[in-house]
Parts: sequence; structure tokens; C-alpha cells
Amino acid sequence: MSNPLILAQIINQVIQPYLALHIPDGFLSLPVSLVTWLIAIALIAVALGKVQAQYKERTVPLMGVCAAFIFAAQMINFPIPGGTSGHLLGGTLAGVLLGPWAGTLVMTVVFIVQSVLFQDGGLTVLGANIFNMGLIGTFGGYYLYKAIRKAVGFHTWRGMAIATVIAAWVSVVVASFVCAFQLALSDTVPLNVAITAMLSWHILIGIGEALITFFAVSYIWRTRPDLFYDPPRQALNSTRSYISR
Repeated sequence: MSNPLILAQIINQVIQPYLALHIPDGFLSLPVSLVTWLIAIALIAVALGKVQAQYKERTVPLMGVCAAFIFAAQMINFPIPGGTSGHLLGGTLAGVLLGPWAGTLVMTVVFIVQSVLFQDGGLTVLGANIFNMGLIGTFGGYYLYKAIRKAVGFHTWRGMAIATVIAAWVSVVVASFVCAFQLALSDTVPLNVAITAMLSWHILIGIGEALITFFAVSYIWRTRPDLFYDPPRQALNSTRSYISR
């Protein structure tokens, strides 16, 4: 067996299972943890202010429903090649339905509950997990989704579908790359090994993320398009028509 094949087996069987986006305690150095905590705290503070100032009261129940759905969906694993599995992260889904600010708060609550009750991600590195999956997953996913939807057709199902699939997949892959970089900065694992392991795994997990997000968003588009943070024109017209009666 050649050396590259041996290395691939080591990455797949030994290193890869421990390089999840929900980083455990002890995997990041103190400086990396502190920086990500500061960014996460600032993000949460700004998000709270934005939600209080800009969002309507009807958004609060939707935030609760969205958080419950994402939390439940994250409990369901789907198998991927290599003997491991993945699950929905939900950042793009939260951003599409609630916008980046409320979506970030929802994801933060989900991460805290997972960390405290299910030990899925460490408490000392919670800031990094919020940064990776909240900031990148929700903000990055939402704004990429919005840009693609504008380019393809903002008020069309086709535009929504293409934007959702691409944004959900990219958000997972980019978050995994940033996570690998954080692990390398912390001297947990060499950068080239971390990137190889994280990307080879999350490129596949991203496909599952894209499909689950697409089906959820598509169902809401067809049944309650008014629930979108950026609703299509037909939903706005229906709402105006209902109010004028």
C-alpha cells in the first residue's frame, strides 16, 4: 500500500471523526477561544439590538418554531461515505426564514442547548462554534442566498431553489474551512491535514445540508411564502389584499 493511501486511511479513520464543526473543549488554544468569544459576544449584542428595533412581534413565535425545528432536525443523522454521518446545521435555513440577525440568535440558542444538555460542542469553545456556524452559517448563507436569488429571479421558485441549495452547501464548506484553520492555529492538528479532513467530510455533509434546507424552504415557499424574511411578490400582494378587506 502506498503512502498516500495510508495517509488517507489515517485521516478518514482516526482524525476525521474528531473534526466536527461542533468543536469539543480542549481543541482550541486560549487566544483563539478568546478572540472567537469576543466576536460572538459582540455579534449577539448587536443582533439583540437589531431584533428589538427592527423585527415585529410576530417574528418571536416564528423564531421559537424555527429553533425547535432546527434543534430536532440536528438530532437526525444521515450517513455519508467513510463510515461516518452528518446532520443539518440550519444556519442558512434560519437566515432565509428570519433574516441574519434573528437567525443568528436562534442558532446561538440551539448551540447553547446542545452544548449544555447534550455535550455537542464544548462550553469553553462555544464562541468559536457560534462564530463558525452562526456568523458564517447564518450571515454568510443568507447574503449568498440573497445575491444568487437576485441574480436568478428574486420572486421565482427557481431563483429560491438555486439560491438555497448553493448557499446551504457553501456555508457548510466555508465554515469547515474556518474551523480547520482555527484548529491549526491552536496546534491541534497540522493545517494541511485539518483542511483535507474537514473539507473531504463537509463537502459531503454540505450536500445533505443543501437537500434538507431545500425541501424545508420549498415547502414553506409553496404553503406560507409570507413567512420568508424576503417574501416573494405574490406573498406581498396576498398580504396587502387580505389587509384591504
